[in-house]
Amino acid sequence: MKLTTLFLLAVFLFFFFIDSFSQQQGDEALIRKLEDKEREAILKSDTALLHELMSQKIVVQNPENEILGFQQIMDRIKKGKINYASFERRIDNIAFINGIAVVMGLETLVPKADTQHAGKAVTRRFTNIWTTENGKWKLTARQATIISIN
Repeated sequence: MKLTTLFLLAVFLFFFFIDSFSQQQGDEALIRKLEDKEREAILKSDTALLHELMSQKIVVQNPENEILGFQQIMDRIKKGKINYASFERRIDNIAFINGIAVVMGLETLVPKADTQHAGKAVTRRFTNIWTTENGKWKLTARQATIISIN
């Protein structure tokens, strides 16, 4: 009897972990897709798409050591202060912790027009935090630090 109970418990745990692993793989693929959509929206100054991807409560510490909220980010895009000729992102790690997705990686971008470092390749480390709001993942916090300018 004990052996049967242990066997059933082992089978249950096996399927539970397989299901959890499968869900995490799906969530990771979705976060990677959202990261790319957010990067493209920034590159194209697509504030309508950013409205969908970002939480209205977002908080960002930008490379100029300013803390910005949602409206400040939108204003900077509309005024051309966030404006890139190119923008690439490499994700090094995605961790899921208590329902939060933490994305860390490296970005390389070339600012253009009336922006700081226009025409130079800027490399920076970033951390993006995604949480769910009304069943959808939203970019909720971000921090970026410049590591080189060429």
